[in-house]
Amino acid sequence: MSKKHIELLPFSGLPAPLYFRHAHFHAHSHALEHRHPWGCLEYSAHGVLHMEIAGSRFMSPPQFAIWVPPHTEHSFYSPQPITYRAVCLVPELCEALPQQGCTLAISDILKAILKDFAVRDVQIPDGAADQRLAEVVLDQLQQAPVHDCYLPYASSPALLGVLEALQAAPGDNRPLADWAGQIHVSERTLARQCVRELGMSFGEWRQRLRFLASIEALDSARSVQEVAFDMGYSSASAFIAMFQRQAGCTPEQYRRTSLQNR
Repeated sequence: MSKKHIELLPFSGLPAPLYFRHAHFHAHSHALEHRHPWGCLEYSAHGVLHMEIAGSRFMSPPQFAIWVPPHTEHSFYSPQPITYRAVCLVPELCEALPQQGCTLAISDILKAILKDFAVRDVQIPDGAADQRLAEVVLDQLQQAPVHDCYLPYASSPALLGVLEALQAAPGDNRPLADWAGQIHVSERTLARQCVRELGMSFGEWRQRLRFLASIEALDSARSVQEVAFDMGYSSASAFIAMFQRQAGCTPEQYRRTSLQNR
């Protein structure tokens, strides 16, 4: 498996208050840990975005984006191909945005403008119409709901080991009691630990993991039913219902939309 290095932007300061970047990254693309004086909204229109920001891991599906504040160390790795879009902002425009790395739920309006700029290869908005669109982008960013992380990770080694085992095998259907026995605690203790460290139940975390894993699996030629079974579902209908709750569309609709966004 050969990794493909992602070239960083070739300047130390942004050439405009808002700078837009668009790229298609191959599987196993990566950018080593770095920082820059501007803030950056990083978004994958197709595929799951994997980042590490100030020591915290982030995974983000296409209905979310990841915010990296100015001067914050971060790195990037893409196990699958992704359609990458980014909005870089000078520090003055970052003051109304979160001061720590986080996940932002982005609107359909923002997605549409980013897609339009990518299709037309707009990096620096030029002309009154594109400048107005850039102002809408900034307004939408400032209004975007903040989430600490779509798929948070544990701080304790025991729970982290459980989560990493699940990430290696998202279709593992063992109940919480089995995982608790594996790390020698009671089921109730492990359930409380999940809520305390993850901010959600074990079941919710596993469902989010399966959703992210299914996004990457749907990039293959496998049928929806095959992906459903791989994710631990006993029927395609149960998998489709989960996917629709998370994405707002069916797996087949997601596939069609993803083809348009590549």
